[in-house]
Amino acid sequence: MSILSPQNSIPDALPGPPFFGALLRVVWQHVRDRMLQAIHEAGFTDFQEAHFAVFSFPLPDGMRPSDLARQKRMSRQAVNYLLSQLEDLGYVERRAATGSDRRLVYLTPRGHEVVAAIFGCLRQLHEQWSKEVGKERFDDFVDVLKQLSTKAQEPTNG
Repeated sequence: MSILSPQNSIPDALPGPPFFGALLRVVWQHVRDRMLQAIHEAGFTDFQEAHFAVFSFPLPDGMRPSDLARQKRMSRQAVNYLLSQLEDLGYVERRAATGSDRRLVYLTPRGHEVVAAIFGCLRQLHEQWSKEVGKERFDDFVDVLKQLSTKAQEPTNG
């Protein structure tokens, strides 16, 4: 059953359900599925969905693992677990930066190939969805997402 089925409607002053959060989740999961498919089709069949936690914007090239954990809102242990997997698979390496003892995370050539597969997939989706909903509507959608993303990253006065 689709989340858009009439059985999911509740009378209320607000539109929905499904509410925008559910719709964003469905679309985001579709994007992730397409990216994972593109990665596997590019020959990286050992790349797992969990690895997107590291291979997401902004990429961790030259970043400390603790900063990566903070940025991704994950525990250091979880990030180090994923980094160990990705190192074993040859997608990232941890090495000290020049003149420093601190080990930073760097993408390997294999990791950069995964990024190229992801970016290629996203460009295809952008083109496909622009055709499906119209270029102007899709550009407006992307502009709204950029605005909301910027606002979401601002500190809150909680």
